[in-house]
Amino acid sequence: MSSNRRDFLRGLGAGAASVAIGGGLLKQTPAFHGIHQAGIVTPPQAQATHVAFDVLADNRQDLGELLRTITDRARFLTTGGTPPEIGIAGPPSDSGVVGPSVPGDNLTVTLGVGASLFDDRYGLAARKPAALTAMPAFPDDHLDPARTHGDISLQLCADNRDTVVHALRDIARHTRGGMQIRWRADGFVSPPRPEGTPRNLMGFRDGTSNLDITDAAQMDRFVWLPDGSSYQVIRIIRMLVEFWDRVSMVEQERMFGRRRDTGAPLDGNHEKDTPDFAADPVGEAIPLTAHIRRANPRTPQSEPSRILRRPYNYDKGVDPVGDLDQGLVFVCFQRDPDKQFAEIQRRLAGEPLVDYIQPVGGGYFLALPGVRDANDYLGSYLFN
Repeated sequence: MSSNRRDFLRGLGAGAASVAIGGGLLKQTPAFHGIHQAGIVTPPQAQATHVAFDVLADNRQDLGELLRTITDRARFLTTGGTPPEIGIAGPPSDSGVVGPSVPGDNLTVTLGVGASLFDDRYGLAARKPAALTAMPAFPDDHLDPARTHGDISLQLCADNRDTVVHALRDIARHTRGGMQIRWRADGFVSPPRPEGTPRNLMGFRDGTSNLDITDAAQMDRFVWLPDGSSYQVIRIIRMLVEFWDRVSMVEQERMFGRRRDTGAPLDGNHEKDTPDFAADPVGEAIPLTAHIRRANPRTPQSEPSRILRRPYNYDKGVDPVGDLDQGLVFVCFQRDPDKQFAEIQRRLAGEPLVDYIQPVGGGYFLALPGVRDANDYLGSYLFN
């Protein structure tokens, strides 16, 4: 990347940020600066896209400039304001997708780095986090290499779809030549129907026993690392919905271990009831192979593997043979992906649900520590 190119990227980022401040906040958004990145314990917004990139930067200095540019764009996009005018001879400085003024719209931009960024290209091998690896293929996976792994990940979430699309367009434009999209997974959160936890596209409530994002002690124990970072796992899970829709209600509920209508465990009456596995040792009420029983056996041994789930439904239309391509962009955050997420996956191996779901892509990423102030940028500590 040439010095002129770097100056151009930096100048647009800095200029846009100052205009955003002058233009004022158009809508309240999560704070951009802080020890943690937004988009992790932020309540899930309705719309999201998760995108992985291959980095094309020529050298270590250009990588640093790339990360600074992403930070500058994220700071402006999440704050909102009026893009600068470049002049009548040049292209507009903004796509105009969200109008002449960019709304904050509860947008969060969460940046992660994959294990492949720490190869020999940028001299970062010694800085590679100990628990950061490429996502392994688990026994029931059907991973597509083109939809798996990546040097950098971006999680863009907002209240409206056009805000997410605009943010991706903006970042892709300002980083052209520095990184290239490897794969992308769009998603949405369904509204509670009729109440309680949102449902996935199998019709069941998803995330009933999730960690409490308002509980700082839980977050420190299961999610945050001391420097403010957290490991992110993204899994693109296709659901074979045509087959699932032909399964009896009783069998569906026994596979999940919950009632489909209320979300209550099969030994309870309400969604938030705690299943009593100890009182059901042979699985008469909740089968021993049920998803909730394997994922979270609620034993002292399984307690350390709890994770913060932040999933999104997806609908990609139809595949080449005319089947619906729908499923879940499963996203979770934790202190150690092997001791938490992968430990859960090992317990789930061979569960009855594997006949109706196919994990096809995703990756492991480290969601970097937050940005301290206007002079800081995401990943700056990697270059100190």
